[in-house]
Amino acid sequence: VVRVVYDPTKTSYLELLHKFWGNHTTTTPNRQGADVGTQYRSVAYFFNEEQEKVLLATRSQYQKQLSEQNLGDISTEIRPAPAFYFAEDYHQQYLEKNPWATCNPVGPGVYQPMENYL
Repeated sequence: VVRVVYDPTKTSYLELLHKFWGNHTTTTPNRQGADVGTQYRSVAYFFNEEQEKVLLATRSQYQKQLSEQNLGDISTEIRPAPAFYFAEDYHQQYLEKNPWATCNPVGPGVYQPMENYL
């Protein structure tokens, strides 16, 4: 889990969701690339009803794009935000600490202009 803290006067929640849906694999349950297991499942948490509404609407729009291209169904879970706990130190700033590691934030190849999300 990644907790994103942002300034809504500079970046909107909608912009964050645009990046979220487009930059990871949403159609493979419990898997991201070669990593498999429940700890690799895709999940999006919301903190209030407005976030939930926007999250569900963007998921629906993104699913429409996936379906049009026969790219599968979204398996991303959508849930109320639980208590957040920081991971162990070796997980913090992982790519900075491990320059040999890779993290390719590439989704299934669906590009959806932001104005089409809502």
